[in-house]
Amino acid sequence: MSLRVRFNCPECERWDRLDLSNPRSWQCPHCDHLQTITPNLDPELPQCVVCGNRELYKKKDFPHWLGLTILTVACLAFLWAHLKYNPWIAWAILIGSAAFDGLFYLWVGDVVVCYRCGAEHRGCSPGDAHKPFELTIAERYRQERLRRKELQSAPKKA
Repeated sequence: MSLRVRFNCPECERWDRLDLSNPRSWQCPHCDHLQTITPNLDPELPQCVVCGNRELYKKKDFPHWLGLTILTVACLAFLWAHLKYNPWIAWAILIGSAAFDGLFYLWVGDVVVCYRCGAEHRGCSPGDAHKPFELTIAERYRQERLRRKELQSAPKKA
């Protein structure tokens, strides 16, 4: 199994990608932060290889901007065809874009994402433990990040 991970540097928060097959040290090319990353060879990936968190979720490995662009173009083309008094073409555009979207959804695979650090794990098979995104869990980790930043920026007492 070749695990590919895309994650933020914990120090400078810039994205990087790694191909993992064995434990290794990773050094950020921007801030020189050093971190050991230990890949888990379990194909169902029970925990994040970057931060060790066990709360992971699955989502489609598809850029949201592209999906919204396809939807916007289809809607504009539908309106344009209706303005030109071609309702059959307008509906063909709308139904065709829905069919294309459905086929694309089936074709695109899943990616497993860590709630804590946002690392995206590709090359593993999402298991039963990887549920879809849950807002309450994500909000808990967002609050954790905010508290951590607040503690880091607070003035030190002597």
